[in-house]
Amino acid sequence: MTVAALLDDGLAALGLALGPPARAKLLAYLDLIGKWNRVHNLTAVREPERMVVLHLLDSLAVLPHVAGAGTLLDVGTGAGLPGIPLAIARPDLAVTLLDASHKKATFLRQAKAELALAKVEVACERVERWRPARGFDVVVSRAFAELADFVAQAGHLVAPGGVMLAMKGVHPFEEIAKVPPSHRVETVVELHVPALDAQRHLVLLKAA
Repeated sequence: MTVAALLDDGLAALGLALGPPARAKLLAYLDLIGKWNRVHNLTAVREPERMVVLHLLDSLAVLPHVAGAGTLLDVGTGAGLPGIPLAIARPDLAVTLLDASHKKATFLRQAKAELALAKVEVACERVERWRPARGFDVVVSRAFAELADFVAQAGHLVAPGGVMLAMKGVHPFEEIAKVPPSHRVETVVELHVPALDAQRHLVLLKAA
């Protein structure tokens, strides 16, 4: 199966109807990661088929949970995950990609330019020290930190009434027990990522 066919099958399984331009941008994004990986080691995943599943489909599984949001911050975004796939799928969503690595920020700016992602911004800052002018409707992290650390470092970046989304593997029972009293776990959603034989969960947190 081609990479494009694998992506199309995965999008269908997720119930996402993305047009040809968006699908082309997703594949171009993977190509860009592949090129930069040869020199900069952005991600340990190298095989295009695994990148479709572990990068694109894994990120896009979160899409229903950012419905209605106008702004999204991706904390510790690395190569732009999940922020760039979400921005491609939701071109109306204002996405900010935050990472302290200058090397990764350079890649992210290149991806923004090459993929013509008009509503994407890149911030090369340490999350706990960053003080933007206003908060975000959604603050998401993918394998960034344990829940308590995520809340401690990024909680100040959420707009009033906003939500924090933590992408996890197995159900993080122990991490949930350590969430500080300033925040509450609204729900834990089991995500079903097509072609992925591993558990995925999304933890939704709000200020108490």
